[in-house]
Amino acid sequence: MTTTLRPTEPLQRAADGSLSRRYQVCVNSRPVGAVHLSTDPAFGPAVARIDELRIEEPDRGRGRGAVAALAAEEVARGWGCRQVQIRVPGDAGAAMRLATALGYVHRNRGMEKQLGAVAPALPEGSRVRPMTEAEYGPWHERGIEGYARDWIDRDVPEALAWTKSRQDYARSLAQGLATENARISVLEHEGTPVGDLWLAFVADKAFVFNVETYEEHRGRGHGRTLLLLAEAQTVATGRLVLGLNVFAGNTPAERLYESLGYVPVGYSMYKNLL
Repeated sequence: MTTTLRPTEPLQRAADGSLSRRYQVCVNSRPVGAVHLSTDPAFGPAVARIDELRIEEPDRGRGRGAVAALAAEEVARGWGCRQVQIRVPGDAGAAMRLATALGYVHRNRGMEKQLGAVAPALPEGSRVRPMTEAEYGPWHERGIEGYARDWIDRDVPEALAWTKSRQDYARSLAQGLATENARISVLEHEGTPVGDLWLAFVADKAFVFNVETYEEHRGRGHGRTLLLLAEAQTVATGRLVLGLNVFAGNTPAERLYESLGYVPVGYSMYKNLL
């Protein structure tokens, strides 16, 4: 039997040059699923994204998904893409095994925690204050650099990583410290700044966009305190879901999040196209 992709729409071209097309997955011309392929708006036309890959229940377990993914990669090569990305749900073990078998590499994962209605207390000696304008400039530049390095270390070309980092910060903090639905706090312990937290509020959830314990104060539990602060600030707004992202290879952060009850909700993976 032959598994192929059959377009169900013309190739879509957006004003910014991004591409998108939907396909049926067919076995001997019989539809058994669907694929949606696009170029990634955040990474540009050289990076494709498999937005959907679905095989109907009766045809699962027969290699249809693997062949469909490989066919989508061939389409991406024809578009001139050098890399393809996918997002695997946190509870989709079969999809994760398939992606790994096809050579996809884990880049980062999203995690969430369901919160209680009572905000946690911070340890004795810890207090929180808003970041000052004098602190914001150096923090902003340090954040852009660190974020770009995270992408560079995970196979994103340097120029593209820097562009994405600057654009993401500009979009997320359009008015600096006064940006609506953003809160940047400094944690002090016994009067000394030891770390900071950038929390964003989106719909019914809050997200940790950045959390940092300053180097000279690491290993003393301040990272855990900053995450407790994130929980407290989230609960104070009436929200009960707190999300965050962790890059692959950041083992200390992964262990900390897991110990605090965060669970994976999605894995971002990529594959370089030769």
